[in-house]
Amino acid sequence: MASYTTNINVGGSILRGLAAPFVAIGNFLVAISEGNSRLAEVKQLNALSDVQLAQRGLKREDIVRHVFRDAHYI
Repeated sequence: MASYTTNINVGGSILRGLAAPFVAIGNFLVAISEGNSRLAEVKQLNALSDVQLAQRGLKREDIVRHVFRDAHYI
């Protein structure tokens, strides 16, 4: 999972308004990168047999819920 910290000291509301699109683009790119890693994990778990999933304590229908358990309440 990717994380980042941005500290932008913007003096006025005009500068804050100018910085907002760049902050939004940065947040969007982070969301995409996190989504790709989760998708890769779903694909990797789907490639396992039912026996291997059972050894991990998972059922096939619970894979997505397991991968996104910390990001969404499903």
